[in-house]
This record gives sequence, structure tokens and C-alpha cells, in this order.
Amino acid sequence: MRGASATGAGVRRRGSDFGWLWSAYAVSTYGTWLAFGAFPLIAVRVLDSSAFAVSLLEAAGLAVAAVLAVPLGPWVAYRSKLPVMVATDLVRFAALASVPAAYALGVLSYGQLLVVAVVCGTAGITFTAASGAYLKSLVHGDGLLAANGRFEATSWAATAAAPPLGGALVGLLGPVVTITADAVSHLLSALAVRRIRAGDTAAPRVPAGGSRAAGLGAGWRFVRRDPVLWRLFLNSVLVGGLIMATAPLLAVLLLGEYRVAAWQYGLVFGVSALGGVLGARLSPRLVRRYGRQRVMTVSGWLRSIVPLGLAFTHPGTTGLLTVIAVESVLITCMGVFNPIYATERLRRTPQAHTAQVLTAWSVTGRLTQAALMTVWGVLATVVGPLAAITVSGVLLLATPLLLPARRHTRDPEPARPAAAVS
Repeated sequence: MRGASATGAGVRRRGSDFGWLWSAYAVSTYGTWLAFGAFPLIAVRVLDSSAFAVSLLEAAGLAVAAVLAVPLGPWVAYRSKLPVMVATDLVRFAALASVPAAYALGVLSYGQLLVVAVVCGTAGITFTAASGAYLKSLVHGDGLLAANGRFEATSWAATAAAPPLGGALVGLLGPVVTITADAVSHLLSALAVRRIRAGDTAAPRVPAGGSRAAGLGAGWRFVRRDPVLWRLFLNSVLVGGLIMATAPLLAVLLLGEYRVAAWQYGLVFGVSALGGVLGARLSPRLVRRYGRQRVMTVSGWLRSIVPLGLAFTHPGTTGLLTVIAVESVLITCMGVFNPIYATERLRRTPQAHTAQVLTAWSVTGRLTQAALMTVWGVLATVVGPLAAITVSGVLLLATPLLLPARRHTRDPEPARPAAAVS
């Protein structure tokens, strides 16, 4: 009886610790989306930067940060994860806080914005790798899908609510206020992580005869050896890259050629993002009713078919409604798919390799997005934004062929008791 009581207390303790982990994620995610677009805004309105300089600022946060994060994967793998999460939050806090400080002193420069973008991007990838590895050790079994669904819903809710609020704050209080709020959000995230009391993940030693340098490609090698992970990797990287490649072009099309008002453009994506919240909340229920493989396959196909609907975008109210409908269905499907694939990725990755796999995944995804954004920018100058968006939609139709088949999706490890997710 006493043993059962101790077990129940342990589950409740883990549920409480997950609450702090989720709180850390939520506060930093809302802070990040609150400051969405703040760096380009400051670059243009405060520093009078050129269009090329603004584009470079955006790309640097993706590409340069991704390259710098490569050696950090093995580094995170061999260390306890909670201190890494706290350290990367504090690094982001310090980097972001330097922007309003420099602005107040009149010494803010484009070079500083570029460095801050790279530092925050690198720290963000490292935090994601450490937190993913820690989540795997904290939550097991069916609770892992519920936890990933909670993170996914939070992300889409922040996407819907925070940018409009951030725009209002900038209009009322000036261009650096949202960056200040973002900095504070990472400090609060670090404090939330510090409240976690569950044991940390083991920090394995470098194998005898091995070296840290040899571990640089370990994440990619592990993914390549697992047929399910390899297919999910290729699918997620290509789908994410092709969808993100069209995001700037859709802005140019709507705001430039079709003369959509800024508030209408914000409404399009604010309303659409609510579909992600709905999809993430439905994902565990759909899996319980229809099975993980079927739901992942159907939602994976839909999220690759729906974007082609943007080819029918045209000026006027009906064109705007077309974009809202397409984006809403797309994001709902992503909200269903993403927690399942994130859970499958964690389930199939041993604890010792989780940080390296997540780092490899993030690095490849960001580099692919940066490269495809550049390619589609060139394509749009040749054939126009709508035609370039249509090309992306056509290519996306082939990506579901990379999804893992049913015969591949066998459980890689025995089921473990699920921790409470409350």
C-alpha cells in the first residue's frame, strides 16, 4: 500500500514538473511571437537599413545559427539538460536585453542586431534539443503524445494572439518594447525550469576511444539508420521548407499586388492559427480512435495537398477568404500531424541520442528553409509570386510519398508507465 502511494506521488510530482516545463515553453513562445517582426521593423525604421540588409538579418537567424548549433548537439548530449536549458534562456535574455539598452543609449547598430539574431537562433536550437531530450525522460507512454499536443496548441495560440498585441504595443510604446518583453519571457522561462524537481537525464560519457568531434554527425547517422525516422526527417524538412518558402511571397502578393490592408493580412493568419490549436487538441483523441499510423498518414497527406489551393488566390474579398480557408485547413492538419510525428521521433530515439537527433533535425530544417526561401525569391522575380506559390504547391504533392509505411512503424521500445500531464 505504501509503495502504491509512493508511486502515485511520483506520478503527481512528474505531472507538476511537466507543468513547469510547459510553463517555460509557453512564456518564452508568447514572448517570441510578441516580438515577431521586431528586428526588421527596427532595422528599417530606426537604422534605415536596405531591403537586402533586412533580408540578410532574417536569413542569418536561420542559416548562421544553424551552422553554429551543429557542434552543440554532442555538447548537449553529454550534459545534464536542465542546466543547459537555464543557460540558453539566460543567454537569450542577455542578448535581447542588450537591444533596448543600446537603443536607449543611442548606440544601437545593424551589426548588433545581426549578432543578437544569430545568438538567439543558436541558443534556441540548443534549448529545443535539451528540452526535447528532457521531455522524453519526464513523460512516457501515451502521456508523451498528450504533452506534445499541449506544446503544439500553445505554439499556435501564441501565433494567433501575440503578433497583433505586439503590433499594438509597438504603436503605443515604441519599436523596442516587444524585444524587451521577449527578453523578460526568457528570464521567466529560466525561472520556471529551475522549479523542476524531477531527476535530470543521465549525461553519458564519450565512448572509450571516441572523440567529441566524431559525434558531430551522430544525429544524422542515427536518423539515416532508422527507416521511419529517415522518412519522417525527409518529409518534415521538405514540407516545412516548401511551405516557408512561400510565406514571404504570399505577403508580397497580398500586401503589394492585391493591396490588402495590413489589419486584414494580420487577420488572415490570426484566424488561421486557431486551426492549429484545434488540430493539436484533437490529435490525441483521433489517435485513440483511429490509430497513430492512420491519423499521421491522413493528416500528412492533407497538409501537402491543401497548399495548392493558394494557386486560386485573386484580388478582392473572395480571394482573401480563399487564403483564410486554405491556411486554416493547412494549419489544422499541421496541428494534428506535428504532435504525432514529434512523439514518434522521441519514441524511436534512445535517450543518449535525443539531443543530437533533435539538433540535426533543427539544423537541417533551418538551412533548408533559408535555401528554399532564397530560391523561391529568385523564382518569384522571374514568374511572379502567384506562379512561384503554385510551383511550391505542386511539389508538395509528392512529399507524402516519403511518409513511413505501416510496415515500418513497429514500436522501438517497450511501453512504459505514462506520467501525468495536467
